[in-house]
Amino acid sequence: MKKPVIVISSHVVRGSVGNRAAVFALETRGHPVWAVPTVILPYHPGHGPATRIVPDRNQFEGLLDDLANSKWLDELGGILTGYIADAAQAEAAGRFVTRLKAKNPDAIHLCDPVMGDDGGLYVREDTAAAIRTHLAGRADILTPNRFELEWLSGESISGVNEARRAAANLAPATVLATSIPAMMRGNIANLLVHGSEAMLAEHRQIEDPPKGPGDLIAALFLSHLLDGEAPDKALQASAASVFEMVARAAKLGADELMLEIDTASIQRPMAMVSTRKLI
Repeated sequence: MKKPVIVISSHVVRGSVGNRAAVFALETRGHPVWAVPTVILPYHPGHGPATRIVPDRNQFEGLLDDLANSKWLDELGGILTGYIADAAQAEAAGRFVTRLKAKNPDAIHLCDPVMGDDGGLYVREDTAAAIRTHLAGRADILTPNRFELEWLSGESISGVNEARRAAANLAPATVLATSIPAMMRGNIANLLVHGSEAMLAEHRQIEDPPKGPGDLIAALFLSHLLDGEAPDKALQASAASVFEMVARAAKLGADELMLEIDTASIQRPMAMVSTRKLI
């Protein structure tokens, strides 16, 4: 039996983002998952205006308190925090992580700081600041996209060297930055900075990719680490899975990842991803 993972993120009725993507990936790889929704949406807001159902603050905090006080807390192997709907949720999730780590120090906290993209922040600035303070700054692993890495570090990123410097200046010992400009033309890269080491995984850039690759790679990277794989191996496998799934969905003209037909890509990806260790 693999150790359970708790995922605190968004839930959509239609689509494959947030908890829908992360839970599917983790369960496909054999992890029991405790899923906590931070917001319920009919579909990804990128498809158009959408109704938001945000849990009452006291109820959200009470739910996390119940989990923190439960007899199963020490079973958890990891926690993934993703989309956070407001600043109060970031504080509550941060307190939960602190309680989990106090009881189970070996549990890994991966923070996917879902706050924006090239169009800017898509959460309130106070929410982004709370994510930085209560979650990103205390995480074991951080998985920002290029914009989020820039926002968290305060540095402009035009290439791999700037991204590596920005990642190295953040608090977590391990940063997996996605959507980084690649060293090869026509490619996109994922940059892993782990202590003093850095590794780049590049693959062909897909035009108009479906939503959800960031949620997916965060869950897969955490799963591979929980399985005892080295960070560089976890990067290569996770990047290959996501590239394969995004490429397939784009080829079929899908506007969402097609998780239901992609279990093989999650378990045994065949896509070629170029990796290199940076000096």
